[in-house]
Amino acid sequence: MRTQAISALEREQPNEPQRRLITVDQYHQMGEVGILRAEDRLELLEGVLYDMAAISSLHAACVNRLNSFFVYGAPDAIVHPQNPIQLDDYSEPQPDLAVLRYREDYYASAHPTPADVYLLIEVAYTSQTYDRERKLPLYARFGVPEVWIVDVEAEQIDAFSGAHPQGYREVRHFWRGDTLAPTAFPDLVISVDKILGKPKDDAN
Repeated sequence: MRTQAISALEREQPNEPQRRLITVDQYHQMGEVGILRAEDRLELLEGVLYDMAAISSLHAACVNRLNSFFVYGAPDAIVHPQNPIQLDDYSEPQPDLAVLRYREDYYASAHPTPADVYLLIEVAYTSQTYDRERKLPLYARFGVPEVWIVDVEAEQIDAFSGAHPQGYREVRHFWRGDTLAPTAFPDLVISVDKILGKPKDDAN
């Protein structure tokens, strides 16, 4: 009888609150009706909205150098700086730079998807953990072929390739004095020093 009474009581308890995930369409609608403001720096990952880190001058300068390099070095591609990539119905990250397959409408009809991407680049100044633990696994799961994480503070670039649902199969590490090239553009070689700019000790 005691067991039956406990079981009945347990059945009367309310279910645990369930987290309600936001879709990409709902995310866009929230912006259209003013729930989200244009100045809000947010991105949607797996149905959850995350505040993006503030962009420091060092971060911005690094993105500008990368943007300039790919605009001039990969004229047959579209360089897509700090704009959305739609991974699925619940994830729309905004990498610092994407190098995309050329399309005549420049993606006016819809945001790019992983099938459109040659390379994504995340510039990490204060967001290393977020980029590596939240965003990188998503990029791998959805088949983004190559991702670079530029760690401005550590002055290191990690290049990930071989996308797999469980992660990237290959990672290469580059430091000052090294050069690297995207796997989609093997002749497009750039030095780590040019990406990072002046060493921290010489910044002033």
